[in-house]
Amino acid sequence: MNRADDPTIGRLVADASRDISALVQSEIKLAKSELKFSVKAGGIGAGLLAVAAFFGLLIVVMLSISGAYFLTMTGLDPAWAFLIVAGVYVVLTILAIILGIVLLKKVRAPKRTIETAKEIPAALKGRPS
Repeated sequence: MNRADDPTIGRLVADASRDISALVQSEIKLAKSELKFSVKAGGIGAGLLAVAAFFGLLIVVMLSISGAYFLTMTGLDPAWAFLIVAGVYVVLTILAIILGIVLLKKVRAPKRTIETAKEIPAALKGRPS
C-alpha cells in the first residue's frame, strides 16, 4: 500500500466527526418520530380518561339522587332523605382527608439518593468522596 493512499489524521478526525454528527442527527430524528406518536397517543388517552371521569361524576350524581328518592319511598321526608345522602358524602370526605393526611405523613425524602447525588461532582472531578 502506498503512503499517499493512507488517510491523514485530520481526514480521519473529520470523517469521525461527520459520522458522529450524522448518527446524532438520525437519533434525534428517531426520537422525534417516536415522541410524536407517544404524545399523540398520550393526549388521546388523557382526553378519554377525562371523559370517563366526567361520566363517572354524572353516575355518582344520578345514584345520589336515586338513593335520596329511594329513601323517600320508605316514607322519609325528601329533605331528610337528601340530607342523609349528603351526610354520607361528608363522612366519606372526612375519611378520605384523614387517610390522605396519614399517608402524606409517611412521605420521606430519598436519603440514599441525595447522598449519592452529592458524591457525583467529586466523582466527575476524579476525587474520591
